[in-house]
Amino acid sequence: MKKTTGILMSAALMISMAACGNAAAPEGPAAAEPAQTKAAAPKKILVVYYSYSGNTQAVAQQIAKATGGTLFEITTDHQYPEAYNAMTAQAKKEIQAGFKPELTSKPENWADYDMVFVGSPNWWGTYAPAVSAFLAAYDFKGKTVVPFFTHGGGGMQNCERDMKKQLAGATFGTAMTFPGRSSGANEKTLAAWLTQLGAAK
Repeated sequence: MKKTTGILMSAALMISMAACGNAAAPEGPAAAEPAQTKAAAPKKILVVYYSYSGNTQAVAQQIAKATGGTLFEITTDHQYPEAYNAMTAQAKKEIQAGFKPELTSKPENWADYDMVFVGSPNWWGTYAPAVSAFLAAYDFKGKTVVPFFTHGGGGMQNCERDMKKQLAGATFGTAMTFPGRSSGANEKTLAAWLTQLGAAK
């Protein structure tokens, strides 16, 4: 009787140990730790612009608001005549000569930005000398440049091409043009563009 009881107790002990072993070391999918995924950090955006009459400024303000970006105006020590024809004639000579005015403002924490929108009016088929001066003054390595231009009917012309040439080797997002008007860009057009770029907040 004692022998039988001992055998039964030993068997029960072995079953109990096996059960504990299984509980301590589960196998299969249930044993895997849940995957830890890191959300991508949001892009830090700078919206840089030069505006003569206020049209480019209006679009830049819309972009900054829609993206949560920092707005920055390019300013220089250079003046243009108030008369439109005299201004355009002077701008044409400057563009042909490759003139770059002296900058009088600079963005803070330049290195922190991942995406830089660069805006200019379309002057004689390209961007304003003030914008050319800004592009020459900063290192765009590691940033995505997104050009935008306002125009009075000329569209893109050579604006994007010239900027890519000046910033050879930089990464570019899709450029956009907007008809020049002080009220800014069409909201739907602007929103679709920013969504395509992955810049809408």
